Amino acid sequence: MFGIPGKAAVTMTPAAAKQIARLMTTKGSSGLRIGVKKGGCAGMEYTMDYVSEVNPMDETVEQDGARVMIAPMAQMFLIGTEIDYETSLLESGFKFRNPNVAEACGCGESIKFKDA
Repeated sequence: MFGIPGKAAVTMTPAAAKQIARLMTTKGSSGLRIGVKKGGCAGMEYTMDYVSEVNPMDETVEQDGARVMIAPMAQMFLIGTEIDYETSLLESGFKFRNPNVAEACGCGESIKFKDA
């Protein structure tokens, strides 16, 4: 919808693709839908939900057995984002490296996008 022809809307690191594929198998889902919603101290938050069916309006990215769908209203905010999966001594989880983000809160859970 908002993508560049021939270029994936988002990219996944090998670690993220491996984790998403594992979650798809474990939960018996068709993939993960990512989006954004209002909330958090910076104004917006990322969302991730298991999906049983692919919505034809979603932008779909597949890599190494992983499938990510981008909700239509989130596509313009997520173009160019790299999804990673990091594990440390204290936590593990998905990290979004999004060139459209102007600010993020201290905890990293909430973001503010650049003005158009």
